[in-house]
Amino acid sequence: MRQAGRPADRSEQHARGRSKAAIAPITVAQINARYNPADWFPSDHPPMPDIVAHGKEANGVRACGICHLPNGKGLMQNGSVSGLPRDYILQQLGDFKSGKRHTADPNKANGYEMQAIARNLTDDEAQAAADYFSSVKYTKWVRVVESETVPKFTATVNGLFLEGRGNDTMPLGNRIVEMPEDTYQTNILRNPRSGFVAYAPVGSLKKGEALVAIGEMRHVPRRRPAAGMMVGEGHRPDRSQDARPGYIGRALYDFQQGARSGANAALMKPSVQKLTEDDAIAISAYVSPQSARAVDARITWQLALRSNCHSRPARRPERQSPPPASFILAAPVSCAVIAFGPRVTD
Repeated sequence: MRQAGRPADRSEQHARGRSKAAIAPITVAQINARYNPADWFPSDHPPMPDIVAHGKEANGVRACGICHLPNGKGLMQNGSVSGLPRDYILQQLGDFKSGKRHTADPNKANGYEMQAIARNLTDDEAQAAADYFSSVKYTKWVRVVESETVPKFTATVNGLFLEGRGNDTMPLGNRIVEMPEDTYQTNILRNPRSGFVAYAPVGSLKKGEALVAIGEMRHVPRRRPAAGMMVGEGHRPDRSQDARPGYIGRALYDFQQGARSGANAALMKPSVQKLTEDDAIAISAYVSPQSARAVDARITWQLALRSNCHSRPARRPERQSPPPASFILAAPVSCAVIAFGPRVTD
């Protein structure tokens, strides 16, 4: 049985599972240090700028690496920032700072924290963080599994879903639930190489494909797509990765609720305003497992539409080869539980 929980002596007891790639034994207190979080695998990324590695303790600005991890992938309740375009990261920090981007979930504390962080960053610090995270390659982080049940789980105060002890399950229902593949590695060690599994309702991938297919997304006129997916025109992500279902779901919900009103919000609003909860869950599950090329093509094609577009549709993107049946795709994060409904804790 996988060990879960926190070692009794937070200051002296070494966390088990130390990697050979780590510079030295790391304590649990070091792992969770707000202004100097442990870096298990420094060879996995370029040298971190000070704002990423240490934050600004005098201003209460935690290190970027404590939530987003040194590799920028983040946990299920965080957005992945590695490999995103530098200008897009800067734009989002600007939107957080100005209030044009916030969370529509009043219980999502880190959304408010991002606004406070952005307001306390200098231009040089924001640029250093953007340069760093945009240079880090994103690698596969989560697998998506269609299921009628999900392991019983609890939620931490920060919104991380943790699998309970034993083999008990509960009905998944109409939601996407993501949790760590290994509770101890993620919750205690914050291991940036230990990924996640996202459970989606049976049939989500097929339904999502139908919704996202050309001319099939309900309520959305067929128009020429914008230049860059949810990140907006001119900001195509350059990363070989799978997208995150929970993050996609939260983003769709935030756009629907008007919590994002930055320069690119107008591209998304016509596409999401009439999406139902079922639609959003299916789209989030389907888009997530696709390759970077397919994600860019499909999201660009259907979700981010020009308001001054041409009536003639653009060329349909090529269909991607399906993944092997031995694994059911991959992509990280939380869920429609956070994005579209009350948090489940039993």
